[in-house]
Amino acid sequence: MSDQAKDERAPEDIETAETATERTEGSLDGDYEALVRLLKENEELKDRALRVAAEMENLRRRTARDVHDARAYAVANFARDMLSVSDNLRRALDAIPAETKASGDAGFKALIEGVEITERAMLSALERHGVKKLEPEGEKFDPNFHQAMFEVPNPDVPANTVVQVVQPGYSIGERVLRPAMVGVAKGGPKQAAGEAPVEPGPVNEQAEKDA
Repeated sequence: MSDQAKDERAPEDIETAETATERTEGSLDGDYEALVRLLKENEELKDRALRVAAEMENLRRRTARDVHDARAYAVANFARDMLSVSDNLRRALDAIPAETKASGDAGFKALIEGVEITERAMLSALERHGVKKLEPEGEKFDPNFHQAMFEVPNPDVPANTVVQVVQPGYSIGERVLRPAMVGVAKGGPKQAAGEAPVEPGPVNEQAEKDA
């Protein structure tokens, strides 16, 4: 092949080499973009998996809490109905004058004793199912568990102290089943520093609904 022919083909060879180089660079750019895309998709999948795991954990906790609440508060409505029976037993006992109790015959005293035993047994049964009696005399007034019926001027105790229980209350777990109806002190010494005063108010209706 003559030198002239070689010179004539030289530009084509150069163009071919440049084209091959461009193709190689384009392939590398394409591979890099694909790698970046795959890494991004991998991060998205990882985030999605973490979110799903967090949602499942939250669902597990909510389910466990709901099961616990169902077990703890399943007897709430029944217990509330039984409180009226207990109240009637107590009213019947309180209605008997002391002198009548003392002078009554053996049969009458046995009847009174039977009613008292029945009342104690009912309260014990309720307590075994998580129901506790609230008799907050001497305690600080708590609007979540107490209902203030009146105020009693008493300078000897701190204001908002429960000084009289008109009707005992009941709670089940952390919820109020029935608020204690109380009288609170008024005009006593100031509360200790750091204690926010609690004004007597109506019962927390939402707490009763939750129960």
